[in-house]
Amino acid sequence: MTFEVPGDAYDRFMGRYSQPLAAGLADWLEVTTGQEAVDVGCGPGALTRHLVARLGADHVRAVDPSESFVAACRERFPGVDVRHGVAEALPFEDDSCDVAAACLVVHFMSDPVAGVGEMRRVTRPGGWVGATVWDLAGGRAPTWPLWEAVAGLDPRHGAERERPGGSRDGLVAIVEAAGLREVESLELPVTVTHPSFEEWWEPYLHGVGPAAEVVHDVGPDGRERLEAALRRRLGAGPFELTAVAHAVRGRA
Repeated sequence: MTFEVPGDAYDRFMGRYSQPLAAGLADWLEVTTGQEAVDVGCGPGALTRHLVARLGADHVRAVDPSESFVAACRERFPGVDVRHGVAEALPFEDDSCDVAAACLVVHFMSDPVAGVGEMRRVTRPGGWVGATVWDLAGGRAPTWPLWEAVAGLDPRHGAERERPGGSRDGLVAIVEAAGLREVESLELPVTVTHPSFEEWWEPYLHGVGPAAEVVHDVGPDGRERLEAALRRRLGAGPFELTAVAHAVRGRA
């Protein structure tokens, strides 16, 4: 699995869902003028964009383990302190921000409790620390049509249901184990209109994350059968798909 892809490739794949989700997360974390914020696992900048719009670039920090995403985020948001690094060892000082957020990141952390714990460390006491993860356990991620079709063709390929934080209870447990207080949760739905099947399908062919990995692994014949099954399921377009994320926040 890799995220070492151009920022535009991620935007075409997951960005069309993560950008509206990030707006909902920024609202829920009560991001307001005068605060300092850190975007953990920023990718090419879906959440960074909303933080910059609310706070200004000089009040936003971001970090990501993908060199290509760090480069994309720096290019898109001059003035933001974007660093290469991991959630489990954030390159920021204790109590140095007012809000820390991770949008669609916790389930990819090597140690989610340690990663959220680092987010708590860099957040001033009383500030919000929050995260979102698609409802992987409930099959409500944007990629659900793909995993449904894959299971029909080859049940040996598992979906993402078992990833940490992929359920409400799982994400709450991570946040609580990281030492956050006053923990709350809610669901954030996102609906995207896809103008054509090709617009929806093409990004899966460019190696972004677990879904694209399985598309590659099934081989050329498998991809043809997979595409045919998905065309029957979704139609030529336009069509709407709704995904639902679990959001959890707690006080540092």
